[in-house]
Amino acid sequence: MITVTVTPVKDLLIIEPQLFGDNRGWLVETYNVEEFARHGITETFVQDNHSSSAQGVLRGLHFQRPPFAQTKLVRCSKGRLWDVAVDMRKNSPTFKQWFGLELSAENKKMLFIPAGFAHGFYSLEDCELIYKCSNVYHPEVDSGIRWNDPEIAIQWPLLPGSTPTLSDKDTQLLTVATADIPF
Repeated sequence: MITVTVTPVKDLLIIEPQLFGDNRGWLVETYNVEEFARHGITETFVQDNHSSSAQGVLRGLHFQRPPFAQTKLVRCSKGRLWDVAVDMRKNSPTFKQWFGLELSAENKKMLFIPAGFAHGFYSLEDCELIYKCSNVYHPEVDSGIRWNDPEIAIQWPLLPGSTPTLSDKDTQLLTVATADIPF
């Protein structure tokens, strides 16, 4: 059983699975095609990814271009992170709007991110992110926008006095104003 919460950004959803626990520990069902369909989520997922990041790492904001755009279902399995999705769909009423929330191993929340969104996260502590994707990774259509684009103005909860650790690829991403947004 899941609880689905609508965010202020169109089609972006917070998913909270029910936790079953007793003196032995706990179990949580993170994905069930029938349960998700009852909430109108009928995406077919074809690839699972699992990443590990040290505290202070910022990844993103990434997306794949059509025809291989990806819908994602993301969750944190270890530690804590600040997860962010930005609506990049030009015809959406929430185009260029972002939403962020803390995902953690403790709160077990997930974020359902439709195709046409840029996605990234900042590791508040050493963490692991697991995510389902609706399309297989295709490096030739891999793209993104800069994490600190002033037009988007994401309020990242950076550790005091710190600069996030970025990949070389992420430092070279363009802003919304200069990127070719394909959605």
